[in-house]
Amino acid sequence: MFVEFAVNDGGATPGQIHRCMEGIIRQTWRADAQTDICYIYTIAGDMLETLKAGKLPRSVAAMEQLADHYGIPSIDFGVEVARLEQAGKLVFKGTLPKTDAEKAAAGDKIVFSPDAVHPFPETGHEVYLQVAARALEAMRSLGTAGPHAIKTPFSPDHLEAAKLVPLSRVKLSARWQRLPETNRLVKSFGNRLPELWRANQAGDAIEFRFKGTTAGIYDLLGPDCGQVVVRVDGQAPVTQPRFDSFCTYHRLASFFAAKDLPDGLHRVQIEIHPDQPDKASILAQRHEKIDDPKRFDDRAWYAGAVMLIGNLVE
Repeated sequence: MFVEFAVNDGGATPGQIHRCMEGIIRQTWRADAQTDICYIYTIAGDMLETLKAGKLPRSVAAMEQLADHYGIPSIDFGVEVARLEQAGKLVFKGTLPKTDAEKAAAGDKIVFSPDAVHPFPETGHEVYLQVAARALEAMRSLGTAGPHAIKTPFSPDHLEAAKLVPLSRVKLSARWQRLPETNRLVKSFGNRLPELWRANQAGDAIEFRFKGTTAGIYDLLGPDCGQVVVRVDGQAPVTQPRFDSFCTYHRLASFFAAKDLPDGLHRVQIEIHPDQPDKASILAQRHEKIDDPKRFDDRAWYAGAVMLIGNLVE
């Protein structure tokens, strides 16, 4: 199993990285101790300068601590990208030459990516491929086949207990509807959300109890979405928007309803807010506009699962 979060976790603290990554390790080996894990480190943005200075990006350094603790091999693509760039053989961000004149000017230099994030398939992916091939060949001589031991935790607050609970297992108010397999959103996101439910009336609610420390909802954001009101253990309600400046289309999202609570029994209630957010103003933050008022005129909430660190109490 190859695990890659070095770029997306670039802004996370080492402690948060340790908790999440260790949860992945321990859940994997708890389910199948024979599974080999390999960390993959891609590169983006200012990670290049960090590597050129002879240092590891913060996210990579944090993951390497876990790799050392559990004996997990890793492949760092960024080191080779930095080496080639320093040697004058690679352009980290640019455009692929198209004309004969452009190709002649570029010579043998590799143009890695258009945005310093996503490698060009023709060039950047080829660099990654060659690094992976060399690394996998070297790994043939590492260790011996057999089950992996689940060692003493590196982080006492690791997330091995994290889980997704299908929405059908919690209490839903009467107007919630599970979307059929023919629905376009189910077709788009069914591989991540096997269940997708929709409600759009003020007061439509989800309620559940859990024993643990943290609870959230795995859902969608989109043009027709609104906002929800969250209540935990009878405390003051908190409004959680389900619409943002990128909501010209639907995409996967999530939010925490309760986080880092005392480990015990907790009650979560979430209902649709009667008011829509100011969608025109929110979209204007990215110079977007409401193209079709009908697409945006609703307060819908699409939800598929409850995220828990702990266990659902049914």
